[in-house]
Amino acid sequence: MGKSKVLVVGGTGYIGKRIVKACLAQGHETYVLQRPEIGLDIDKLQMLLSFKEQGARLIEGSFSDHKSLVDAVKQVDVVICTMSGVHFRSHNILMQLKLVDAIKEAGNIKRFLPSEFGMDPARMENAMEPGNITFEEKMTVRKAIEKAKIPFTYVSANCFAGYFVGNLSQLATLLPPKDKVGIYGDGNQKVIFVDEDDVGTYTAKTIDDPRTLNKTLYLRPKENILTQMQLVDKWEKLVGRTLHKFSISAQDFLASMKGMELAGQVGVGHFYHIFYEGCLSNFEIGEEGEEASELYPEDGCGYAFGAQRLSVWRSWSCCDRFSVELDVGPLQC
Repeated sequence: MGKSKVLVVGGTGYIGKRIVKACLAQGHETYVLQRPEIGLDIDKLQMLLSFKEQGARLIEGSFSDHKSLVDAVKQVDVVICTMSGVHFRSHNILMQLKLVDAIKEAGNIKRFLPSEFGMDPARMENAMEPGNITFEEKMTVRKAIEKAKIPFTYVSANCFAGYFVGNLSQLATLLPPKDKVGIYGDGNQKVIFVDEDDVGTYTAKTIDDPRTLNKTLYLRPKENILTQMQLVDKWEKLVGRTLHKFSISAQDFLASMKGMELAGQVGVGHFYHIFYEGCLSNFEIGEEGEEASELYPEDGCGYAFGAQRLSVWRSWSCCDRFSVELDVGPLQC
């Protein structure tokens, strides 16, 4: 049986572009929804043209035009949505309900992967306000999918390395600390850091895998499970410098929300659940889920943080530039 035809909605986004590339690399006939909302965004237009050059097909469709969505969906077997659910970018989670309606009407989709790719919302029912809105909206979409009896796979990718590793998980910056680093509590809650390209690879792998149908795929390779203190220790060994560490109590951390805009408050709440409560790793995967690196060990995704592979530090992207600008010394990347 041939590989499924895939439609990626949100293909020019942070994770979407990686999923498009992974689907193409794994031999899927890959379609990308081209929405008129792209407007004058030249970067996104160039990305779409780049996808086309790589073999992807562009399909026009709009969330304000139900028929166009139905027509787009009818051309493929699988739909993957990666529309942003991050408040500091844009927040479009509930727009997926229109996509659910289109998939239901089309009636041909073998699997739908909605925009999740973070914490498992089903395990965040007690999340604090206002960050709970993210999980509640994702659960609203899930319920609509299941009510419509649409086959699905949910992908829980935990913490993107680009946002949590390069900065040693410091809130509100993407740059590595130069002299001192804030530690959340004792820094010993286990966190799962996942490279964004690996998210794309694993997501594409699950498309035709019957083992993940109507289940949650958790991305949690053992090598990627680290405490914040372990993460800092690895950075210190790389740069040959010990950073001053100061502990941030849970009370002080939550108090920092006062006066913040909504996006900041949401971020603080999510960080609290991750670094103070250990919400990413304080449970065992049950029958409702599968773990990606166990299903696909041949792909070698994940990090072996020793000399053989330092891909977790990709988030620093240009080691020479950081060694000069931040005076952290030469790195071997």
